[in-house]
Amino acid sequence: MHLAARLILPCALLGAIFLWSGCAPAPEPCPDKLGCVDIGPGEPLKLGVIQALTGKVASLGQEQVRGLELALARRGDLVLGHKVQLLTEDTGCRPEGGANAALKVVADPKVVAIFGTTCSGDAATAAEVMSKAGLSMISGNNSAPFLTSIGGQRAPKWAAGYLRTAPNEESAGPAAARHAFVQLGIRKAATINDGDIYTRGLTEGFRQEFEKLGGRVVLDATVNKNDINMEPVLTAVVNAKADLLFFPLFQPEGNHVLLQARKMPSLAKTVLMSDGSLIEGSFIEAVKEAAIGMYFVGPTPPAKSPGLETLAAEYQARYAMPAPTIYYISAFDAANILLAAIEKVAVKGKDGWLRIGRQALRDALYATANHPGLSGQLTCNEFGDCAAQSFNVLRLTDPAAGVEGLKGNVVFTFAPGQ
Repeated sequence: MHLAARLILPCALLGAIFLWSGCAPAPEPCPDKLGCVDIGPGEPLKLGVIQALTGKVASLGQEQVRGLELALARRGDLVLGHKVQLLTEDTGCRPEGGANAALKVVADPKVVAIFGTTCSGDAATAAEVMSKAGLSMISGNNSAPFLTSIGGQRAPKWAAGYLRTAPNEESAGPAAARHAFVQLGIRKAATINDGDIYTRGLTEGFRQEFEKLGGRVVLDATVNKNDINMEPVLTAVVNAKADLLFFPLFQPEGNHVLLQARKMPSLAKTVLMSDGSLIEGSFIEAVKEAAIGMYFVGPTPPAKSPGLETLAAEYQARYAMPAPTIYYISAFDAANILLAAIEKVAVKGKDGWLRIGRQALRDALYATANHPGLSGQLTCNEFGDCAAQSFNVLRLTDPAAGVEGLKGNVVFTFAPGQ
């Protein structure tokens, strides 16, 4: 008998005798309409990790990764007996970065799912690639309404298989508008966005609610990312006679708007308001007293609990520092939802073989109900939103008190449906 034939025959016989043995793949065709990932004995379970790890929001991307790492650590870095291998790609918080990172991850047919992204703009492009490839992706940080739903309908950038545990900021703009109109008595407002789906979503939500209440947005302006000179747009705010400026921008653009506005006497009485992207210690440290009196709208933080205290201690022990933000908590919850869904749908074979259906995994993620997350109880809807919407408006009075002082100074809370 030819040598090749003698080698093939024993393996074929063993494959027929032993279910899912090391000589042969799973014996039956994959029944899942999106395909299956088969993981052999001793092989790692691969997860794609797509986050902003460089650039101005790298600290937020790092917090997402750490939330995932803490969730895995509680499982001994094992899922169903398999070590977890993270295939990490950096988006740089850019739409093109999201698409490129997703293309790299989905090129590996053994990737089970994706954990990401940090920014909403790169989530839109990554989710499109991910969805077409038949994968699922969950984020602990994205919040732009455009990614999931607006007004109970699919949003423009909705993609099958995309979910998140950060609250849909559909209500953040309205929360800011209600505080401005009702509590502050503002009737004329201006808004500034930077052109991406996150900031545009917030300013559009503000405009709709403010005008519904009877106010008027007298200027809806856009600046470019990396713009430094904000004098032209601030002069436009002055000329429009706005009594409030809502600018949900990231750093450094948000810093530039604030610092340059404070140097213009004509804006001395103009109320300044931003969002959660500037509820950061680095922002307060950079602008100091210039931020006194400024308002911020951001997600209502989770209530204190023994579980949160335990997780905070695990963070401190692992990274030798206290967590700089609370965003690792929603990342931890997102990771646990994903890992639980994988554990639920995986079919176990002999000697540790696993088969994970891609559609089965999507279905399990969307079916998540009453998950006891540390950020709150989480139930995922058909659009991929898992967290309830609740937003606080904060006012900064003492820069020396830092982020914790700011978070403690709640002047208004908006929670639709509650």
